[in-house]
Amino acid sequence: MRVAIVGASGAVGQELLRILAERDFPVDDLVLFGSTRSAGRLYNFKGKDYEVKLLQHNDDFKGVDIAFTSAGAGTSKEFADTITKYGAVMIDNSSAFRMDDDVPLVVPEVNAADALKRPRGIIANPNCTTIMMVVVLEPIEKLSHIKKIHIASYQSASGAGAAAMKELEQQYKEMVEQGHVTTINKFPHQLAYNVIPQIDKMTPNDYTKEEMKMYNETRKIMHSDVRTSATCVRVSSLRSHSESVWFETEKPLSVEEIREALKVAPGVTVVDDPQNYVYPMPLESAGKDDVYVGRIRKDLADDNSNTLWLTGDQIRKGAALNAVQIAEYLIKEGDVK
Repeated sequence: MRVAIVGASGAVGQELLRILAERDFPVDDLVLFGSTRSAGRLYNFKGKDYEVKLLQHNDDFKGVDIAFTSAGAGTSKEFADTITKYGAVMIDNSSAFRMDDDVPLVVPEVNAADALKRPRGIIANPNCTTIMMVVVLEPIEKLSHIKKIHIASYQSASGAGAAAMKELEQQYKEMVEQGHVTTINKFPHQLAYNVIPQIDKMTPNDYTKEEMKMYNETRKIMHSDVRTSATCVRVSSLRSHSESVWFETEKPLSVEEIREALKVAPGVTVVDDPQNYVYPMPLESAGKDDVYVGRIRKDLADDNSNTLWLTGDQIRKGAALNAVQIAEYLIKEGDVK
């Protein structure tokens, strides 16, 4: 198995290396690619150092079986043909192809089989907030069709990459040392001691691109007509996203039904004893594989609705882990050898 990682020096690229090692993914040969800034760097994988090669339009992907790409939508679009030219399966972590009809958008716990139909050799990894939400909602969908979803997300700095995490740490340092922040590059406003009710650019309907991703991607992944309305907020935690989710089903569901379905759902851990202050928090879900769920309760405003709270590691399940799980599924199905 020859595996490539495009964007190896980024937060997701580094997480991919860790997860491939942790899960003992069958890597016989590893090839790392990056920009001019990262070309030449060395990264250790299972005791061996690998040098990052400059990503170019050449034959470097000849013989590659699976290519994990996490270098931004522009890079993915520019190099897709180069990457897939010799038959490599491109598992792309950017937004470049997610809504293309001929590119499957896959969360293995929900629609793994979609990955087997990829006419362009590309499989898209969904947006992080969408991934975590559908992992939790799919078991509930099996109990009763979900008609509407309302979400308020609380997204950490990690969602904007490694540089954004460093910027948040720098802002807190500046606040302590000089009483004000001077470093504001990755976000439109100061994030330290603040929340920013905007993630990604605004669209003409005043929803952000992040919020519209949740609307469109959820329908594609779940093969559903569900309608989703989101408000995505950047919060000053370093890693792991959280979401407060209200959902309306065709028939009323009890809290007990939902809790029991989630307890046996793949990729979900239920942490739900609110009377004793037990519920999932991003500090605890950081570095973990599962999506953690709690605060499961009836919606007081709608008899057919319930609400829950979830949190998960954006860099792991929200990005790198989901991509690796897609590749593991392909291997299991004998689709990649």
